Amino acid sequence: MAIKIKKLHHVQICIPVGFEAEARKFYTDMLGLQEISKPKNIEGIWYKVGESELHLGIEPEMYPTKRFPAFEVESIDEIRKHLAKEGISIKEETAIPGYKRISFLDPWKNKLELLEAI
Repeated sequence: MAIKIKKLHHVQICIPVGFEAEARKFYTDMLGLQEISKPKNIEGIWYKVGESELHLGIEPEMYPTKRFPAFEVESIDEIRKHLAKEGISIKEETAIPGYKRISFLDPWKNKLELLEAI
């Protein structure tokens, strides 16, 4: 049986215990994401990102990882300027056909990738 996947629902990355206020400053204030409600018995912060969600889980210990979300955006050059103005180091990612790509790290070393169709 083939599993029919409709869409990506959410991606979860992690922040350390006690850093929710700093995470909101970065993800809500600086990146402009919309926080959404989550079940009260689940720690962390959830955001609406287009038709998907980004969940920030709480981890007692953080480890380097290759896991990351990639968000398709518009006006990547304007976003690049905004991030640079905020002091965020931007990495130009290896080109893939049909897309411009950049990535950057949040304050807890989670990689976030942005793509724009060209």
